[in-house]
Amino acid sequence: MEAYGRSAVSGTADEHEPVPPVAAEVFGDRLERAEDYARVLSDEGVLRGLIGPSEPARLWSRHILNSAVLGEVIEPGARVVDIGSGAGFPGVPLAIARPDLEVILVEPLLRRTTFLEEVVDRLSLDNVSVVRGRAEAAPIIERVGGADVVTSRAVAPLDRLARWSAPLIRVGGELIALKGRTAQEEIAEHAEAAARVGLRNLSVREVGADVVDPPSTVLIGNRVETEADRRAGKRAERRRKRRG
Repeated sequence: MEAYGRSAVSGTADEHEPVPPVAAEVFGDRLERAEDYARVLSDEGVLRGLIGPSEPARLWSRHILNSAVLGEVIEPGARVVDIGSGAGFPGVPLAIARPDLEVILVEPLLRRTTFLEEVVDRLSLDNVSVVRGRAEAAPIIERVGGADVVTSRAVAPLDRLARWSAPLIRVGGELIALKGRTAQEEIAEHAEAAARVGLRNLSVREVGADVVDPPSTVLIGNRVETEADRRAGKRAERRRKRRG
């Protein structure tokens, strides 16, 4: 995705942050859907405890645009699984900004999946589906695994995040997670744990420099084949041969 050409935005002290001009660059002809999502979050999202009561004052800069700029590092047409979606970050803004993506929101809590399903229906997001469950659970891995990209935002430290994410990523795919300023320190501390589950070549990038201030920090890792993958492949091959 090309860098956006307007001035970056930062949070305001207003009760409801106004739609920044740069949002039109990010969302294009789908801006109205992003605006509708902001209204739902400011109303039902607060009432239902999905975001804090102070968050509407920085909804665009801290949450919606912060999530949407993730698309800068995702290839066209990718199948993206967002784990621990909560109120829909980063998956919903990403799906609005990038209708070419297939986005699957994975969230264990019923009240959150109910909200997400309502949002998807209200915004007519045909490229989004909602799945209830824990990312590490076998039925979820079977249902949504093989993703090109697994993403998340502030879900867990890298050691746990890698353990939950890697089984959902196809070999050759990527972990692309929104992280805070400690991302590089997490790599230094947890690179070995990530490698054990098949995530290597870990790096940190900033995205959205022309959109949000400060830019969003992204931790990226490549999914490589592990011994566990090879054993699973052999078991699957034996089952295919038995079926004949």
